Amino acid sequence: MSALLEMREKLRDIYSKGEVYLTPLFKFLLALVVLLSINANIGYMDRIAGNIIIPLIVALMCSFLPMNFIVLFGALFVCLNSYAVSLECGIVALAAFVLMFILYFRFSSKDTIVVALLPLMFMLKIPYIIPIAVGLLCTPLSVVSVACGTVAYYLVLFIKENAQTISDLETEEAIGKFRFVIDGLLGNQEIIIVLIAFSVIVITVYVIRMLSIDHSWTIGMCVGGVLGATILLIGDLSFDTHISLLSLILGMIASLLLAVGLQFFVFNVDYSRTEYVQFEDDEYYYYVKAVPKNSVPQTKVKVKKIH
Repeated sequence: MSALLEMREKLRDIYSKGEVYLTPLFKFLLALVVLLSINANIGYMDRIAGNIIIPLIVALMCSFLPMNFIVLFGALFVCLNSYAVSLECGIVALAAFVLMFILYFRFSSKDTIVVALLPLMFMLKIPYIIPIAVGLLCTPLSVVSVACGTVAYYLVLFIKENAQTISDLETEEAIGKFRFVIDGLLGNQEIIIVLIAFSVIVITVYVIRMLSIDHSWTIGMCVGGVLGATILLIGDLSFDTHISLLSLILGMIASLLLAVGLQFFVFNVDYSRTEYVQFEDDEYYYYVKAVPKNSVPQTKVKVKKIH
């Protein structure tokens, strides 16, 4: 344990010293992965999907801009690729993103990394880590960011799976194309079930980790994960959404393990040394529970010169 704590402190020290360079590098890599993932899944516009230079330039711009521009450029890439499938598909995608941005910037504009990472985690089959991490680190309002990331993923997935069908519809059937795309998104029961499950995970984890009990973070992530998995299974049995049981179990286990790693870096405490303090002033009595952090002192190297 002490070796892991020393490694954590060294990583924090490295980041604090190189934050000026590491933060732009992180934003560049995140933006590049997001844009390349979009092009890899729905790269129907050759001008942006068939040219690696454009994603590189945009990602480089994002490294010097606020984090929200990663989401904005990602939405722009989705809309342009959707437009390459059909005008109607592009309009629906644009309308969906405008609605999401109205909610996102109103309630959780600082959760850019949640919106950007959630579709990527869906592709890696471990999306559950995001609502668990949001419940541990954010507030219930961040449910909006989780919802935006989830809808963005399913929008891309729908376009990917139905691009040929949309393209084959007659040009004169504009209303039919609109109806097909809108019904495909609004009529997808899986989106509703996943949104409910993720919202329950976020709120459950948040409520439990705020309680003054030992191991509240661990209990919160476990209970939230179990509740979320239960909702997904019940939804699958009720609406036949074809959710893979094996993928769900393995993805949830992997997400919980990642959440434990996140807890180690963010909230690692020693409950065995918990202290309860009581004091008072002229108006109040105070009862304080003090839980010390797990930490190791930095090793100070002294160099002694011998003449």
